Amino acid sequence: MSSLIASTRFSVLDRSRVREGHDTPEALRDTVRLAEEAEALGFHRFWVSEHHGVPGVAGSAPTVLAAAVAAATGTIRVGTGGVMLPNHQPLVVAEQFGVLESLFPGRIDLGVGRSVGFTEGIRRALGRGRQAAADFAGQLDELLGWLDGSQRIHPQVHALPAEGLRIPPFVLATGEGAGIAAAAGLPLVAGDLRDREKLSGTVERYRREFRPSAWAARPYVIVAGTVALAASTSQARRILIPEAWSLAHSRTHGVFPPLAPAEQIEARPMTDKERHLYERGLRGQLHGTEDEVAGQLDAVIERTGADEVLVTTSTFDRAALVDSLRRLARTARLTPRPRGARTRPDGPRAVS
Repeated sequence: MSSLIASTRFSVLDRSRVREGHDTPEALRDTVRLAEEAEALGFHRFWVSEHHGVPGVAGSAPTVLAAAVAAATGTIRVGTGGVMLPNHQPLVVAEQFGVLESLFPGRIDLGVGRSVGFTEGIRRALGRGRQAAADFAGQLDELLGWLDGSQRIHPQVHALPAEGLRIPPFVLATGEGAGIAAAAGLPLVAGDLRDREKLSGTVERYRREFRPSAWAARPYVIVAGTVALAASTSQARRILIPEAWSLAHSRTHGVFPPLAPAEQIEARPMTDKERHLYERGLRGQLHGTEDEVAGQLDAVIERTGADEVLVTTSTFDRAALVDSLRRLARTARLTPRPRGARTRPDGPRAVS
């Protein structure tokens, strides 16, 4: 194992993807089970995501799901990757995370993003338009004010029980959002790993513009993306196939389908456009044997200076996904945790 990998944290995000032949509730239960595996393997944190009205994604209420994950685990940090702030009132987000931190002290992360609903119909149902993301910087500032008690927009209103609790915020962003994270002095989550040049540019801008804050004294970078390990390169590639097809289908039909088995997708006839998008979805992903992925991770960490890698892999075969995480944990020499262990929270840190 290289010194770069040894000095890097590794974490997991699960998007609660629905699989063919399995219903939506099972996808949520799969997420909780995967969190238990990630904790036992020694991953640093486990995050869940927010998607509304997407047939192939079950995770629509990330704070509720995070509570279930935290209740099923005992030591791993738990959070969101992320709550899409333009969809919510910052006060409500602060209150929800205050409840989570109160119930699971020292373990909760508040990851926020600036995306709005996937379609116009979803945005209307949420009461938001595309322009809702335009004031992300202001929404973020208000949220932080609710957490530390400094907000003055609403005099004599307090976000209880959040106010005064130490809930580390993170910003999921690229481009303009990276500048917002830097100006706020918050840790940055940037992806995806396929476009290394764009990823490096995002990280460089963030570091260049970063201003120390009460939340983080220095830049903290989490790079996020697909990482798939297996006994052979071809087996690792098969882990990538269901998500690559789902993305290709969404871009040609406007709907994310449930994940299908790799062999079914490989036998499927595709239009030229579908084939192009599908093959593009397979390119550039970190995948292979343990030795191959170790080399790829070394290159990414060296180029970006990442403090942490957030694995976002989705696939139909959950056993293969768990095996991939086990191989990654072995590659990174993570320290396993006993299942069901509970720890007292450490003192406050700028970035946990």
